[in-house]
Amino acid sequence: MFGISGGEIVVILMLVVMLFGANKIPELARSFGKGMRDIRNAANDIKQEISTSTDDDSLKKFKEKVEKEKKEIEEVTGSIKRNLDL
Repeated sequence: MFGISGGEIVVILMLVVMLFGANKIPELARSFGKGMRDIRNAANDIKQEISTSTDDDSLKKFKEKVEKEKKEIEEVTGSIKRNLDL
């Protein structure tokens, strides 16, 4: 994990205990967990907002417009292709 060996983890944990005290560690862990949960919830909210902003009706209308333009272009290029074949 991140290139840290077991001995290095023990030293880091000892430093944390010395700096914050044994009573503060659970509170710090809880705060860290809350922060991670808030970040995850925010990411999920952003994903949901993106998916709802591209609702099916507007996407369907856009596809219909593209198909209509495509047909018009094919009509024009079809007559040009026929003229070149002669």
